[in-house]
Formats: sequence, C-alpha cells, structure tokens
Amino acid sequence: MKNFMLWFTMAISFYSLSLNAQEKFTLSGIISEQKSNETLIGVNIIFPETGTGTTTNEYGFYSITLPKGTYSVIISYLGYKTITQTIELNNDISKNISLVESLESLNEVIITKNVEKLSIKNPQMSVNTLTSNTIKNIPVVLGEADIVKAITLLPGVTNAGEASSGFNVRGGSADQNLILLDEAVIYNSSHLFGFFSVFNPDAIKDLRLYKGGIPARYGGRVSSVLDIYQKEGNSKTFGLNGGIGIVASRLLAEGPIKKDKGAFLFGGRSSYAHLFLPLFDIDNIAYFYDLNTKLNYKINDRNNIYLSGYFGRDVFRIQDAFENTYGNSVLNFRWNHLFSAKLFSNLSLIYSDYYYGLKLNFVEFDWVSGIQNFNIKYDFKHYLNDKLKLQYGLNGIYYKFNPGEINPTVETSGINPFKLIDKYAFENAFYFDAEHKISDKLALSYGLRWSSFFRLGQDELNVYENNQAVVFNANFQIYEEANPIGTESFKRGNVIEKFFNLEPRFSAAYQINSNSSVKASYNRMSQYLHLLSNTNSPTPLDVWTPSGRYVKPQLLDQYALGYFKNFNNDAYSLEIEGFYKTIKNRIDYIDGADLIANNAIEQVILNGKARAYGLEFLLRKNEGRFNGWLAYTLSKSEQKTQGRTANETGINNGNWYNTPYDKTHDISLTGSYKLNDSWEINSNFIFQTGQPATFPNGQYVYNGINIPNYGQRNESRLPSYNRLDVSLKYQPKQAKNKKWKSHWVFGFYNIYNRKNAASINFSQNTTTGSNEATRLSIFGIVPSVSYNFKL
Repeated sequence: MKNFMLWFTMAISFYSLSLNAQEKFTLSGIISEQKSNETLIGVNIIFPETGTGTTTNEYGFYSITLPKGTYSVIISYLGYKTITQTIELNNDISKNISLVESLESLNEVIITKNVEKLSIKNPQMSVNTLTSNTIKNIPVVLGEADIVKAITLLPGVTNAGEASSGFNVRGGSADQNLILLDEAVIYNSSHLFGFFSVFNPDAIKDLRLYKGGIPARYGGRVSSVLDIYQKEGNSKTFGLNGGIGIVASRLLAEGPIKKDKGAFLFGGRSSYAHLFLPLFDIDNIAYFYDLNTKLNYKINDRNNIYLSGYFGRDVFRIQDAFENTYGNSVLNFRWNHLFSAKLFSNLSLIYSDYYYGLKLNFVEFDWVSGIQNFNIKYDFKHYLNDKLKLQYGLNGIYYKFNPGEINPTVETSGINPFKLIDKYAFENAFYFDAEHKISDKLALSYGLRWSSFFRLGQDELNVYENNQAVVFNANFQIYEEANPIGTESFKRGNVIEKFFNLEPRFSAAYQINSNSSVKASYNRMSQYLHLLSNTNSPTPLDVWTPSGRYVKPQLLDQYALGYFKNFNNDAYSLEIEGFYKTIKNRIDYIDGADLIANNAIEQVILNGKARAYGLEFLLRKNEGRFNGWLAYTLSKSEQKTQGRTANETGINNGNWYNTPYDKTHDISLTGSYKLNDSWEINSNFIFQTGQPATFPNGQYVYNGINIPNYGQRNESRLPSYNRLDVSLKYQPKQAKNKKWKSHWVFGFYNIYNRKNAASINFSQNTTTGSNEATRLSIFGIVPSVSYNFKL
C-alpha cells in the first residue's frame, strides 16, 4: 500500500509539472441562487469551443483550468435562466455567479440526472437525482410528499410493500443502503413504521441515489448510497413556506443572520391525526414529529462554517398497555476552506444517534436499545486541470451499540434489571478518486478506498468449542445454538477482531457521437455493520450489530454496463443498464432463530452469500406540457448458505433461494401534464411481481390437530402488485408582485381501489378445524387534500 501511494503521488507530481509547463489559468468561484444566496449543486459550466466543462460540488464551488485564451462559457441549471458570457482567461479568475429562477416551470417533474450533453461524456453511471419539486408533485398516500416513496419509482429500486420502511436497490436488503443527511448516517428512514419517511422535502436541496459505480469517497454499505443535503437558508431576506394536510403539517422558516454573510433555516413537521381519535372513543395514539435546522456563516472568501442538525421522534401507544418511542438525532459541524483556486477542503465533525424505547405496562418494564456514532471526515477536492480532477480524504467512526436493556417500571413487579452486553467498534478509511478525461471520446473515473474495522473490547464474550457458535444436529438434520464453553472479558481499548479491505472503483464512458455513449463500471465495497431482522421490512425493534469474531463483513463485487442516448436536443433520453453483483458473508438465520433480547446473537447466524443481476430501462420526456418517465427493471435476487462440511445440509438444503426483496418485473410510469397556468395533473402507475413468501405445501394430522408442512424458503409469492395514483395541482392566479404564493393538491392514492396483498397468513379455523389462508390488505383508495404556501 505504501509503495502504491508513493508511485501514485510521484505520477501526479510529474503530471502536474508537465501541465505547469504550459501557460494555463484557472477560473473558479461559487454559483448561487440570486434570491436567497443558496448555493447550487451540480450546475453545468460548459465551454462549447473546447467541448469541456465542469459542475459545482456539494457547496456550489467550481474550478476549471484551461489554456490562455478567450472563451464563451455557458452556465445552466434546471429551473434557472441560462447565462452565456465571454471570458478572457489571461490570468487566474475568481468569479461568483448568481442564477435567476426561470419564470417558466414546465420542467418541474423530471429526474434531473443532468440532461446536458455533458452527462453523455461523464463516466459516472447508475446515479439518479431528484429535485424537491419532483418529489412534491408525485402522488403519495395521504398526500404527504415522501422522498423514499419517490425513489422507488426509479429503475432498480423497490420496497417491501405498502406501509413498509426502507427500500431495496438492485436486489439488496434495506440495511445495505447508506443513507446520509448532510453527511450524517440515518439508521431508520421511516416514520410511523413506514407510512412516511423522515425527510422533510421543504428542507431538502439535493438528493442523489448511487446504485452502482459508487465513488470511493463512500463506503460502509454494499447496495447503494442515498446522499441528501439540506438547504442552507436565505441570507438575503426572511421567508416562510409550508403545507397543511389531512394527517400532518409542516413549516419552514429561513432568513439572514447577517445579510449576504450568514443564514439560518428551521423546519418542523408533525402529524396530528391522533388528536381526533378520542372523538371515536379510541385511546390509541400514533404520531411523529421532526425538526430540521441549519446555520451557515461566511467568514471570508476562503472560509465558511456550517452547523446542521435533525431530530425526529415517533410515538405509538395502545391504550395504557404499550408505548413505543423511536427516532434519529444527528448533528454536523462543517468547515469549508479554500486553499487555492484549485484545492477545496471540507472538515466535518458528525454525531449520529438512533434510539428505540419500548414501555410494556402490562408486564411492568421498559426496553431501550440504540446505536451511536462519532465521525470525523476530512475531504479534499483538487482541480488539477480541465482533464483531471482528484478527490481524496479520510474518515474515522467510533460506534457504541446498545443491543437492549430492561428496567422494571414498578419495584414490586418482580422483574430484575437486565442489560445486554454493549458492543464497541472503530471504522476508518482512506480514499482517493480521480475523474480523468483521456480524449474527446473517452473519460474515466477510478479510485481506491482502504477501509479497516476494529471490534473493540467488551465486558464479556462467549467462547465456543472449535470457535463455532452454531452446531449441526445430524440426527434431526437441523442447526442448533451451541453451548459456550467459557467467556472472555476485555478492556475497552483491546481489539477483539480486526478487518482490512481494499475497495477499488472504476468506471468509463465512451462517447459514440454527440448524443450517445456506452458506460461500464466496477466497484468493490465492504460492510461491517449488519441489521438483525426476521421480517421482510426493517422495524424499529431491529438491532444493528458489528462484525466480529463470529460475524464477518459483507463484501460486494458489482459490474455494470450501460447505453445512454439523448433525442431531439435532449427532449427525450434513454438509459439502459445491466448489472451483476455478488456478496460474500451475507448473514442468514437458522430455522427458529430468536433475535429479540438475544445476548448471544452469534448462536443463530450463519454466513452465506448472495447474488443479484438484471436489466434496467429508463425512458424520459424532459420538455413540453407533458413530461415524465417510464422505468422497467427485470431482475433476480438470490441467497445461498451451504453447509460448512459435507455432512451439513446448509440453509434450504444448501440451494439458492429467492430473497424477500426479489421482484422479477418492476414497472413504473410517472407523468405530469400542465393543463393551463392554474391546473396540473400528476400520476404514477406501478406494477410489481409479488413478493416472495414461504407457504405450506401440505399438512398432516397429529393427535387430531392439522399441522401445515412448509416448503422451501421463499419458493412461493404473493399476488402481483399494481396501483394507479393521481393528483391535481391547482394554483390560483396571483399578482406577480404578491409575495404570498400558494397552491392546492387533491390526490387519490390507488384510485381503482385494488386490494393488494400485504401478507397471507395461514391458521386453523376454530369451527371446521381445517387450515385456511387469510389475505391482509392495507390500503384501498385513499383521497387526500393539502394546502401549500410560500412567502
């Protein structure tokens, strides 16, 4: 590794020296919105004469180095007026640019994966970006705009069903997605057990979903990265916006701390449907609330600081017997520093906490669990020239896992306090990324991430014979929990187990002509944290556990190949991608595994492997009164856990079986049609192959009782899923100089009232004594109305 870094540094140095021999100069600066001073991410800065260009980073900064000369430069961004200027580049120039919002808003409902021709040349693939306007216009249940529901309309992305939390990407599980909010990890992305996501769309500035070809700056998960940035706040004037819906309302305020120097943003959201339950003599309660905040201040032209945070809680109570509280808390302090026009840096200090609390009054005890981490990141972006851009950095994360503790609520309950053993770990990484334009037709992106994980000392760790926590009972052909032969204790600074992994990343784009290209990518990633869950969809009670002596890190290898084409001056675009990925050390559970309050979770876990492959199609219409997209995914997702010896059967007899998130066909059609200046209709149609399930394939009678006999794991399926959602957006005519702007949204979720099966349960009929299947559906048609405003 040392030799590699030495050769890499020398190569870059020689390359830089050769470039400096030519007379070149740098154009750099910040691009922001004129009204608010909000920096803009992904703005295109294009030089038509040379066919080169760049985009702004997460903080609106851009930099490009070109030979001395006079150039035309085009600055374009979706929803803003395009600027064309002439630049005489005979010395280094720092130029900040403000973009004016376009009065025309025909392009509100599109996936903004950069429809400029520059995207054809960019080697980055398997990435989708959604704007806040896009998300707000997509019809959803109960009328509340939802980021997670919106991204499931993209190819390769599904969820486990209605009212389910999390999402699945390219056949991966929900815990394999890295979800970042202003660089802080979000461990549970749902409110009310999956009815809503934790992200307030009013507070979101940028959202990017990486499904493959993931840059080396990201790590820790093996399926995808959902990277979300909050708005920074208006540093020019005070503003308000929000909405009032049937079940929830939201309000966001922003304004200057010091005009053109600093700004604040505070946003709040809460549901209130539970307030009406007493009218129907219902004592149950279910509600959520969350708070978003961000402060930023420009110290000088080279230094900016940011403080952002999120706090959310869900409360669910059934009369006086049961109460459940859970949620996320994150805080991030960031410092941007500009060393030069070519070198940009960002230092982040991040705290993230996920809390789960359960109060069971009928048994008189409380249950508490959670995970905390402290993260320090230092990232650099080095704009060497118009052909080569580097990103490199490091980060370290300290984890504390609280698997659970029980405390009696009444002294006379007879319950003794019980604490599962806390676990600790430290994860760190070094990385570098390069974006390299080889020629006018060929562009590369390559990088390397070196990650390490240290399982730190804990109070007690079980020791097993032959180091196996699961044993195979040859007589009954089943796996059973092994009995510990002793325990070990460690100091916190001791290292129980350590892992090191090199994670190469590579992608390439070859431009066939000005409107089409082919792209290919490969990436290896490692995941050291695992979500223990015996449900298809994660629940708040699920517990995260670190890799260690008995649980190995997951290792991914993913390959992707795609064809991309723009039509009619980018009015239409087509994306076709094929992918294949394998995952080593995917955890599997023995039959009858008990995951709740288990102090020796290694006794019910085996290490297996997984694979997924498929084709994704995305056809978009980007302009005109009607725009939208058609997405189709044909895929397969499987898991396999073989026996450790020739005498063991493995799970499912060692055969491949469908994962719970395998869906052969997934189709979504999303469209928006602007009827006139006041009315707009939005709709989406979804069809999915039914979710895999394990059903009985027969029964036998024992002592007069009918007992079902279950088949292979996930060899059956629920019925196929489909629905149509429609919404109407009405914007009253308003005077141009009127500051208060508003619109109404009338929605119909599942407009043809299809009773999609969320599950099928099998039980014995108490009258006839025979087994029967019961189909559960969550939603039929759900109307909604909301009022949205902006000041």
